Amino acid sequence: MLPQDRLDQIAARFEFLEAQLNAGPAADQIARISREYAELKPVVAQIDRWRAAQDGLVEARALLADPEMRDLAEDELRRLGALLPALEQDLRLALLPRDAADARPAILEIRPGTGGDEAALFAGDLLEMYRRHAEAQGWQFQTLELTRTELGGIKEAIARIEGEGVFARLKYESGVHRVQRIPSTESGGRIHTSAATVAVLPEAAEDVEIEIPATDIRIDTMRASGAGGQHVNTTDSAVRITHLPTGIVVTSSEKSQHQNRANAMAVLRARLYDMQRAAADAERSADRRAQVGSGDRSERIRTYNFPQGRMTDHRINLTLYALDRVMAGDLTEIIDALTAHDQAARLAEAQ
Repeated sequence: MLPQDRLDQIAARFEFLEAQLNAGPAADQIARISREYAELKPVVAQIDRWRAAQDGLVEARALLADPEMRDLAEDELRRLGALLPALEQDLRLALLPRDAADARPAILEIRPGTGGDEAALFAGDLLEMYRRHAEAQGWQFQTLELTRTELGGIKEAIARIEGEGVFARLKYESGVHRVQRIPSTESGGRIHTSAATVAVLPEAAEDVEIEIPATDIRIDTMRASGAGGQHVNTTDSAVRITHLPTGIVVTSSEKSQHQNRANAMAVLRARLYDMQRAAADAERSADRRAQVGSGDRSERIRTYNFPQGRMTDHRINLTLYALDRVMAGDLTEIIDALTAHDQAARLAEAQ
């Protein structure tokens, strides 16, 4: 049975927030109230649909006693009887506790793993895959740091992705991505296996308590480097920030030193926020691992097999023979499957 008292509390809270918005809240309260209102709106809509179906059942049963309405009532009972289980399942999903970071922008970090130059090239392919996916969703994709190898691969890439539900959709991408293919430099036609690591971190909101005292960081400025040009080696541009208590190092090397400092601090806040969330998750869940993986960058989550045109996600045993489409940024089917699997696991745990 669904918890009626909880449904009543949610509906009452929604009405209260709606009344506050209509009355015109104080300027410093608008963002908080609007955010909570937007989060509750789809839940309340689902509650209303479920309750309307329940009321319909009661009315249809009452009409069974009327000979003239009996056939219509039986049809309605069959329709609602078939509809209610799906409505109840949707409502249970809507009631699941939400990750507070789901609506946040994401910081995407990609680095080559084992495999040398081929791993660096694959890291570049992954960056392009996520860029294309972001563009297809209408999200904003901003590269914060990009260091390339001589062959055009990637030593490190950090990007910020902003849009509706970005972290909620991309958070399952953290881990080791393995590739099996024939490198362009391979003359013997042998298939090589290499890997790249992906980390997706939620950007820390301004109201999240992430304290970074000035005494805890060291900021170094470095001269710009490049193939040439009048500004190269004449302007201190790149910024490197070291967080002394944890040893975390972040860099940004755009043209504006001011923007570099802001970008680097945003990445540092995201990493510290991720550490804070990981510690809280560990405390809450003890030894339990999430069903779709821990998000640890040491965990192999997916294999991209180019000779067979196959992508396999090992966490849910999902195999798609559509590798070209996946590498072109079409990740919707994979992300939907991972989300559904996670929801099913959390529903089972809640019962």
